Amino acid sequence: MNMQEATQKLVAAICNDYIAGSVKGGKISEHRQNMNDEFCDRIKVVEGRKYLKVMTGSSVWGFIVATDDDKMFKRGDILKAASWATPTRNKARGNILQDGYTVRWTGPNYRV
Repeated sequence: MNMQEATQKLVAAICNDYIAGSVKGGKISEHRQNMNDEFCDRIKVVEGRKYLKVMTGSSVWGFIVATDDDKMFKRGDILKAASWATPTRNKARGNILQDGYTVRWTGPNYRV
């Protein structure tokens, strides 16, 4: 899997987690469906020199390492946001190029 495919899979996982919170008794109201569509449409990936920044509207969801030159992390590692412009560099929360990571619509999960 390449970075573009893996990034699309991550965006779909974020969107699906958001939608999962909408289902009440197997049904979704029209209002909630509109909210789901708007949330999913607002997820954007912004390419930078070292990272891909994943945005949900005007908020930073997290960062993806986009280089092979990082001394601490591998290409595809998921990092929480420390601020709007920088990731937290304490540990990766998964890797989009490998299966087995989990995410929430609110941000990357802590690794256990």
